[in-house]
This record gives sequence, structure tokens and C-alpha cells, in this order.
Amino acid sequence: MRKKFSLSIKQRNAIAGYLFILSWIIGFLLFTLYPVILSIRLSFNEVRISEGLSLKFNGWQYYYEALNVDTQFKTNLGETVIFICCATPIIVVFSLIIAMLLNGKYPLRTLFRAIFFLPVIIMSGPVISDLLSQYSVDLSKLSPLIYNFIDSLPGFIRTPIFFSLNNLVLILWFSGVQILLFLAGLQKVGTEVYEAASIDGATGWEKFWKITLPHIKPIAMINSVYTVMEIANYSNNSVNNKISSHLLEVNRPYSFSAAMSWIYFVVILLLLLAVYIIFNGRRDRG
Repeated sequence: MRKKFSLSIKQRNAIAGYLFILSWIIGFLLFTLYPVILSIRLSFNEVRISEGLSLKFNGWQYYYEALNVDTQFKTNLGETVIFICCATPIIVVFSLIIAMLLNGKYPLRTLFRAIFFLPVIIMSGPVISDLLSQYSVDLSKLSPLIYNFIDSLPGFIRTPIFFSLNNLVLILWFSGVQILLFLAGLQKVGTEVYEAASIDGATGWEKFWKITLPHIKPIAMINSVYTVMEIANYSNNSVNNKISSHLLEVNRPYSFSAAMSWIYFVVILLLLLAVYIIFNGRRDRG
């Protein structure tokens, strides 16, 4: 007598799960994986457009031109990397401060949370570009006394303050998701832990360093990674503008831009690796 074929509950759940994500898998293969593979091919080939794309292997030529011949790409790349390195800690710290303020119990706190997240929803590329061109904090004109005081501070204090003021709109725009993530993490810390610390005589500063910060360290790492990726993909940064400007170049369409894109990808990957090492190192020492 033949055994009746049947699936276990685990197998049926697995099949149901794969069916639910099947559309995403198909979309990923068609609209993400295939363009990525094609981009790698284009970066190593000379492209000619006739009836279709004609590829002629060119080796590392376009990578060499991007790094050693083009006079602007390395400068744009350096500016973007410096901006990411300066903006990421400021945005993460700013998001944490705002999240801690929004985590308190007071009237209309839901409205204030929505206000801080609203720029993420409504600000498109043209809107943010217009805001950046029109709104910035120039302390030298608004308050020369405060400007001179900040200017007299040591460089490691002065630089982030001026950077924050000059890029205030961007910092607010890039902080919405991070604030929500920090807020979710803060709400998972039980109030009884803070109450026990208060009974033991812990100050607010000690509670932050001994209770709050250890609980939100994983979220801080996620926010740092998210911020690096968000700024790196920001359409108006100098590297993305440079890559876009060469996309339909007559002599080397697609290929030169593809090579610059992959150089940029490797640099961002190294920055993400640095973020991972920093947070893991701190965790291990803790």
C-alpha cells in the first residue's frame, strides 16, 4: 500500500511564506539583480549604441580614467565622504536628543512626533533643493557676538557646530526615520528599571549612560547605517550629480558612469564597515 504524500506544518508554512514573497523575489531578480549585473558588465566594456547596445571589452580603463584622468570625480567623492562622516554622528545624536524629548509624557506629544516626521513625507528633491538655497543659519549676520564666541572655540567643537548650522535643513530632513527608531527603542526600556535606579540614588546622567545608552546601542548602529545610506543616495550630492552628468555622454555612454558608480559603492561599503567596527568595538569593551 502506497503512503499518502503529506507535508509537515513547517513545510506548509515555508511554502506559504515563499508564495507571499514570490512577487518581491521576481521583482528583485528583474529590477534589481539584473541591472546590477548589467552595470558591472558596462563598467568593463566600451558601449556603442546602434540598434541596441554593442559591448567591447575595455578592462579597467574607465576605472583608471575616473581615478586618474577625470579632475572632478575624486574631489566630488572626497567632499561626499567628508559630508557623510560629519553629518552621520550629528544626525544620530540630534535624533536621539529629539527622541528622548518626544518620549516624555506631556500634552500633544503625538502632534510633535508627527511634526518631526512630516518633512520625510512631504519633502521631495525639488522642495529640499529650494529650501537649501533659501534657508540657512548665518550667525555672522544674525548674531556676530555668538558667532565670534563659537569661532573662538577649539576646532573639534567649532567645526560640528558650524556644520550643523550650515546644514540645518538637511539634518532635520534626514532625521525623521532615525527619531522614530530611537523612540521605539526608548519605549521598550521598562520604567521599573529607571525607578529602581532612582531608588539607588542614580542621577539622570547616570541613568542615561548606564541604562538608556546600552539599550539603544543596537538601534544607534542601525540608524548610523541607515544615515550613511540615506546621504549616499541623496540625489543632489556631488558624486551622484557627477555620475548622472556622464550617463549619456556621447563617447562613452553608460560605461564611465557605471565605473564611477562602482567606485562609489566600494567607498560607501568601507564606510559601513567602519560603522560596524566602531559599534562592535565599543560593545566588546563594554
